Amino acid sequence: MSEKNISSAIEKRHMGLKASRNLSNTAIYILLVAISIIWLVPFACILLQSFRVESTHQVGYVIPHVWGLDNYKNLLNTDFPKWYLNTFIAAMATAVFQTIIVLCMSYTLSRFRFKLRKPLMRFMLILGMFPGMLTMIILYNVLKDLGMTQANSVPGLILVYIASSGMGYYVSKGFFDTIPKSLDEAARVDGATRLQVLMKIILPLAKPIVIYTILTAFMAPWGDYVFARYISFGTSSGKNVAVGLYDWLNHDQIAKCYTMFCAGGVLVALPVTVLFMCLQKYYVEGVTGGAVKG
Repeated sequence: MSEKNISSAIEKRHMGLKASRNLSNTAIYILLVAISIIWLVPFACILLQSFRVESTHQVGYVIPHVWGLDNYKNLLNTDFPKWYLNTFIAAMATAVFQTIIVLCMSYTLSRFRFKLRKPLMRFMLILGMFPGMLTMIILYNVLKDLGMTQANSVPGLILVYIASSGMGYYVSKGFFDTIPKSLDEAARVDGATRLQVLMKIILPLAKPIVIYTILTAFMAPWGDYVFARYISFGTSSGKNVAVGLYDWLNHDQIAKCYTMFCAGGVLVALPVTVLFMCLQKYYVEGVTGGAVKG
């Protein structure tokens, strides 16, 4: 076979591979677009219903006949601002304390070598496999004895959310393992303490995992329903937005509160959506960077 024929065959094969790759990419993009549309349709419906003012109950159409901001204004005359504030306080406090605990635990397990290090990691891994619902009864009794239920449920929620934070070290530790230990050793030789190494060297290099930890710590309390309802029953002032909004869907209130429920849902989703869109780059880097064997 001549050199010209070989070159032609290679070129045809390259074109065939390129066409096959383009076809597969097109199919993947079409599938992703379809999934995105299916996923976004309920959110679009809730958004549109939140601007409907001609009626407050459920209707058989999506696009409002009369548009307005009445539902958002009416939220101010309900307990929704209190629920929103409760949720925000719980989420912010959890994000701060849980991030500190997780990063300190991850740094310790990544950099220090002590006798019970691996047994401790295995113990926390096994303990984390048990569902948290198994402890709900005992947690309720403990919080009740401390006066942290019903109207005072927010401190109780914060306490529960951060109590086992150290067991969520897996992703952060994996990210810390990717940072060379020679940096720690060089800083220690220059007289830096362990805390200074963590604060001035490791954390600036671990910005993606720090943001990832903050986001995950913030989002969990923001959307919690099960445990929040369990300890805030019987009083409106101790509810978070998930519990309060769900109560508007009962048979007695849904006819007059459905559009306000949709408006509340939009306001609840807005902060998390904005945060995630702005910090998505760091979120992905934190997940992929921490997904290593350590």
